[in-house]
Amino acid sequence: MGKPIEVTRTEFSASELREAAANTRDGAVVRRLLAIALILDGHPGAEAAQLSGMDRQTLRDWVHRSNEEGVSRLRSRVSPGRPPALNEGQMEELRSMVMKGPDPERNRVIRWRCADLREEIAARWSVLLTERSVGRRLHRLGMTRLQPRPYHPKKDAAVQEAFQKTSLAW
Repeated sequence: MGKPIEVTRTEFSASELREAAANTRDGAVVRRLLAIALILDGHPGAEAAQLSGMDRQTLRDWVHRSNEEGVSRLRSRVSPGRPPALNEGQMEELRSMVMKGPDPERNRVIRWRCADLREEIAARWSVLLTERSVGRRLHRLGMTRLQPRPYHPKKDAAVQEAFQKTSLAW
């Protein structure tokens, strides 16, 4: 049989731990506080772990963490998450690239689509993204995936305005 779990920090009694658990909104922290309170009441580690809905070894790890750094360390750690595929500089370059528009001779497109941007990102930065991910990156930049209607490069705005004023629908 293993060595019993020993709580070495005595700044909180079992009733104070229960009171702290009652004032805590995080359910995981509440379970940990109540499990340590059970140990302080004299329950064996396996029984305290079972009553708290965790494994004996898990409870032992939480008690060790609490012994080393106090009750405040019973909070769950937040994972930093996956690093972004494009860094800030690349995102700014992507913004300027989209605002400037494609070079029809080099890119062989007249307007950017997510599929075209995906290929351009892969060519420039060797980052493989899906079309949906490209759309999300554009959304983070405050841009939309909707493209404006194409217009003829030789259109004359004055002629178009005159036509609208003289048409029957006006």
